[in-house]
Amino acid sequence: MNGASTLVFAGIAPHPPIMVPEVGQQAIAEVRGSIDAMAELTARVIASGAETVILISPHAPLESRAFVAYEGPQLHGDFANFRAPDAAVSADLDEELLSAISDLAARENYRVTRIKKGALDHGTAVPLYFLQRNGWNGRVVALGYTFLSDQDHVRFGGIVRSAVDSLGRRAAFIASGDLSHRLKPGAPAGYNEDAHRFDEEVMAALQSREPERLLEIDQDLRRLAGECGYRSMLVAIGATAGLDAAPEVLHYEAPFGVGYLVAQLVAAQPFTSGTVKTNSSEVHETDFALASELTALARETVETFVKEHQVIDVPKLSAALKQRAACFVSIKTRDGDLRGCIGTTEPTKDSLAEELIANAIGAATRDPRFPPVAEQELASLKYSVDVLSEPEPATIKDLDPLIYGVIVEEENSSRRGLLLPNLASVDTAEAQVGIAARKAGIRDGAKLNLWRFRATRFKERSVKTGRG
Repeated sequence: MNGASTLVFAGIAPHPPIMVPEVGQQAIAEVRGSIDAMAELTARVIASGAETVILISPHAPLESRAFVAYEGPQLHGDFANFRAPDAAVSADLDEELLSAISDLAARENYRVTRIKKGALDHGTAVPLYFLQRNGWNGRVVALGYTFLSDQDHVRFGGIVRSAVDSLGRRAAFIASGDLSHRLKPGAPAGYNEDAHRFDEEVMAALQSREPERLLEIDQDLRRLAGECGYRSMLVAIGATAGLDAAPEVLHYEAPFGVGYLVAQLVAAQPFTSGTVKTNSSEVHETDFALASELTALARETVETFVKEHQVIDVPKLSAALKQRAACFVSIKTRDGDLRGCIGTTEPTKDSLAEELIANAIGAATRDPRFPPVAEQELASLKYSVDVLSEPEPATIKDLDPLIYGVIVEEENSSRRGLLLPNLASVDTAEAQVGIAARKAGIRDGAKLNLWRFRATRFKERSVKTGRG
């Protein structure tokens, strides 16, 4: 990053409560891509070393001429208004940082009003839910914007950054907001045939690595789209002005006629040289370049084996691929249907690269649920690689199917089954264990030993665009 800024990450997150499994239940299958992308966004926040996350939401209480901030010492929110009162978030307020923001804002003739009571709004609670559920734990500053001009919001973002730097606080900034609400007939705000243009302009600004182009979006188009994320993004642009831009669209979808965008704006370090650490119970870093390396190796392995009946030579290894680690290789069709999945729960080879090559061939040729992959299928397949941490003993209470995979073993038997984490329609620990046991042919009611593990999922990159 340019200069010595300690704003180490910035991104954009959607906030539909339906993404929260306790709220959406079976419907979360429709937003699985956004859920997965939030896991990746969180991994990047963790990798940046951010100790505080600053969130700005369009659904915080609005004041016409003052920005707002939730009062501490603790911030709380739940989803009781969405029929899921047991789903909740809680975090300590970074009082020192909020005070610094307020003081600097006052010097620039802006007010920051404290919200002294009340739960966090869902625009704050949803991103915070996924940050915490995916392993980030730290203090929070939760803000809301105002009816002041667009340029005022950009300037306020600069004030936030100045406060971060004045304290030397390693902080991440997350702009919460959804894009157009009018992408399909029956969408929450009605349908407009031109609403998709707003989302496309936002995406184009990020994909061209020119996020400042968001300032040029036609205001009539913005109003026509019925969006709720634009001013959050303006504050983020102000907060990141002058830093080395690293915009990346992690995922975009619009299953219900509302555009959901997960994106990175700035990262303290380019995601080009990370490593996967497997000497503890957690995989620590998700890396775009590593995702490309792993999935490209899986693709090359399968295509070479299917076309030439040859096992490829182990390539020149990056530091990450030299480590020993268990992994699973999954092959899907372009429509998202599983075509093969094989893996190991403990490393059996001398390196992750060798483990991946063996499992990629297995996924293509030895998954008993499917016939071997044929050459004519290759062009229509896509690949993902899950790198596993070391399994640790667990009880049913220790499991969370969104975060942990599970290994089940029948007592006094060699039968053993595994289920990866974060799978569609697997919403409870009981369901996760039951599926894993059935896969292993373990009878109902049998006594089980359980282990849990984390998995970092690396996927070939694809972005859904268009009218949603």
